[in-house]
Amino acid sequence: MRVLIACEFSGVVRDAFAARGHDAWSCDLLPSERPGNHIQADFRAVVQESWDFVGYHYECRVMANSGVRWLYKGERVRAEVLGCSMLFEKRVRNEPRWAELTYAAEIFNLTLRDTRPGYAENSIMHVHAKKLIDREQDQTVQPWCFGEPFFKATCLWVRGGIPLLRATNRLVPPKKGTPEHKAWSAVHRASPSPDRWKERSRTLPGIAKAMAEQWG
Repeated sequence: MRVLIACEFSGVVRDAFAARGHDAWSCDLLPSERPGNHIQADFRAVVQESWDFVGYHYECRVMANSGVRWLYKGERVRAEVLGCSMLFEKRVRNEPRWAELTYAAEIFNLTLRDTRPGYAENSIMHVHAKKLIDREQDQTVQPWCFGEPFFKATCLWVRGGIPLLRATNRLVPPKKGTPEHKAWSAVHRASPSPDRWKERSRTLPGIAKAMAEQWG
């Protein structure tokens, strides 16, 4: 099977499919982090080729629930109250951010409209993003359902008749407030840095292996 994993720079999912004998390729604007079949380009220039299976990992911080706060910004305004001039904080739309959101949703809808077998992957979206995309996700999975001791809710939209992803090695999440729980939350607790988005966007090997085994 000829497989394309679009918007993937890590090569994790690509390599999981390749390990099962598929002609698997990744595609991203960034170079691949590991050796393997990789096309460095905008996925829209590649996806029209002949592929039997296409997975999309379109990374978009403007659609993620964690980014909803940037859609509005505070603006100090002066108003007269009982004859006194006072300053107030007013929430106004951050129009450039809304434009980014609209554009991102248009691209994401392209991944949902592909009719070939495959899937689209993204983080939990905020309500404004959900209103702009074609449909709700089919399922939400956690890495700890696939033997990975991490919290990272991942939404999946499946296409072309492929089944929902089944848990393969379900772990028991630790209690909140414990050191182990903090360790499992490493993805969300990552320190601010230029590469933080990359660390948060990588697919964990346990999920990639399940995808290749169940969908390949």
